[in-house]
Amino acid sequence: MKHAIQLVAHRGGSHLAPQNTLAAFRNALNFPIDAIELDVHMSRDGHAIVFHDYTVEKLTNGAGDILDLDFDYLRSLDAAAHFPGGWSEAQQIPTLSEVLNLARGRAQVYIEIKLSKRDGVFGRYPNIVETVVEEIRAAAMLDQVLIISFDWQVLPRVKALEPALPMGALVSTDVWNPREKRAIQRLAERVAALGCDWINMDSRLFTGEMQRSFIKADFNWASGQSIL
Repeated sequence: MKHAIQLVAHRGGSHLAPQNTLAAFRNALNFPIDAIELDVHMSRDGHAIVFHDYTVEKLTNGAGDILDLDFDYLRSLDAAAHFPGGWSEAQQIPTLSEVLNLARGRAQVYIEIKLSKRDGVFGRYPNIVETVVEEIRAAAMLDQVLIISFDWQVLPRVKALEPALPMGALVSTDVWNPREKRAIQRLAERVAALGCDWINMDSRLFTGEMQRSFIKADFNWASGQSIL
């Protein structure tokens, strides 16, 4: 859907159902959406889980940093515990495989590969790229998935493992200075060097000059704000 408006259920539509849960994704697939968006972390024992935060306190009835938590403990938590207004039943933290199987043939899936974080220090989960790629292959969804990340260093690793997967560089002022000289051109050059097909950013960073530059450079681009 190059240069078209897309309807994307961010975290499954986090204002309508507990974010990044199967309940949210099932609900989103009842709407005429183009894609669901989700976040992937890794449990301590190497399972790809769909969850946004680095710690579980804000969204669940548990405690701890995902880096330190095993899959069985994470699955025991209620990911709907703090949903505003309450939720009718408990929701497990889903695996990436579960969400892919749910969405297969029904919508595109935008997978954000997350960094780890402990005590304010960012890192990378061991084998997260390899695990994500393996699960997409196992689901036979190479043509249905877009990989995105603020961690630009993981994107070439994705492309090296699976050239068929389209990728998008998530852009923020942490990785790009819009006030630097030739900022837009430099951004396009950096993203092209990563092997990306998409540039994704908040609408507050986006300008008409970007639109013209990205089209000329043959990039797909996406900007927007979450409304669900």
